[in-house]
Amino acid sequence: MTAGTGLDRRQVLGGFIGLSFAGAAPAFAQQGGPFNVFAHRVMQTVATGSQGGDITRDWAHKNGATIQWTTFDTGPLQERLFREASLSESTVDVGFVLNTQVIPRAANLFEPLDAYLSRDPLQDPADIFPGLMEGMKVGGKQLAIPFRHASSGLHYNEELLAEKGFSKPPASIEELVEIAKACTYRRSDGTAVVGLCMPGVTYPNVIDIARAWDGDFITPDFKCVADQPPMLNAIKLLRALFEAGAFPRNFATLSPEDVNVWMQTGRAAMSLQSMGRNRIYNDPQKSKFPGKIRTVAVPASKTLAGKYDAAPAKVEFWGMVIPRNAKRKDLAWSFIKAMTGNDATLKAALNGNGPVRASTYADAGFANTVPYAAEELKVLKVARVPLPAFDEAARAGDLFKEEAEAAVLGMKTPEEAMSSLVKRVQPLLPA
Repeated sequence: MTAGTGLDRRQVLGGFIGLSFAGAAPAFAQQGGPFNVFAHRVMQTVATGSQGGDITRDWAHKNGATIQWTTFDTGPLQERLFREASLSESTVDVGFVLNTQVIPRAANLFEPLDAYLSRDPLQDPADIFPGLMEGMKVGGKQLAIPFRHASSGLHYNEELLAEKGFSKPPASIEELVEIAKACTYRRSDGTAVVGLCMPGVTYPNVIDIARAWDGDFITPDFKCVADQPPMLNAIKLLRALFEAGAFPRNFATLSPEDVNVWMQTGRAAMSLQSMGRNRIYNDPQKSKFPGKIRTVAVPASKTLAGKYDAAPAKVEFWGMVIPRNAKRKDLAWSFIKAMTGNDATLKAALNGNGPVRASTYADAGFANTVPYAAEELKVLKVARVPLPAFDEAARAGDLFKEEAEAAVLGMKTPEEAMSSLVKRVQPLLPA
């Protein structure tokens, strides 16, 4: 999952950011030490950025509270947060969870937020996309409040494509393969370029390619369909690009940050990542191609012509939870309110966040400064989550990665790998 900004990396890795909260006196805010947030590093980046502004600064000035961001990659974040929430008490005040992590087990670990929503509502709650709010419920109870969505897109370096004779991005997934192979070359300055790059072959990444044929890994009714043509097509595509040298040899170890660097330095002509990465790729302080890396919707297969204007690529969303064992739940709720207000959502969007409010897309300032806004709306019309939430989702994801890597590396045929995956995953699914 599943995001991008144009901020200095030191901001992403910074440890402490001032924060305070409406209605919380400084003494209350400081009681028990810094306010602890467990998050993916991108949450800190989009909350404290420079382009839209630091949405925590005014609160910090008023109340003198200090927020301590503890950041992890997605898998380790879930592991640490769920472990902390399982203890008798925790110093974690707020955590970030993906929609796929809002599972039945989470209902026992995190505070239901319905009472807070009733007595101290969010600003303009109807403005938040209803589907995102629904996706953060378990058993009818609201466990998390959406903060960020990440919709997948295709990023391409127009200068590199032009060097190989392409004046526009691929209009279909079949054309993407053609361009990726053609744009695997050595530039005049000696830079070796691969046609397509993405952070490994985990299911959220590969699903974007399978969706070009309207495919899935696991269907909403919990059927594993990885051995069906759409997913097989995706695995075969990656295998073919790998064999042609158009997909990184070290794809299995690439992180999202590695892909950022590959795009910034011209080592990759195209990437599949969340659309918000556009800002990082074009960061004039880091990129050799500022303003030349464009972002469009993931193209669908020619076989879907007339059905979709773009592939129904994935959309994932992050929300904020309060551990049941947290000590400062009222303060935590005030933090959530501060982070999800209308103005805060707009500012975070200008920092590269995927806005969870419809009003943000209607804002002229946002549309004028986010060059991919129209493409993102195109994706949001058809996008869907990469798989339904269930308790064994993380294990299923591990199995997918294992089998997909074996297929792309040529240790198994795509058919063998996906057949094995279905047999291993189906017993993990709810009846």
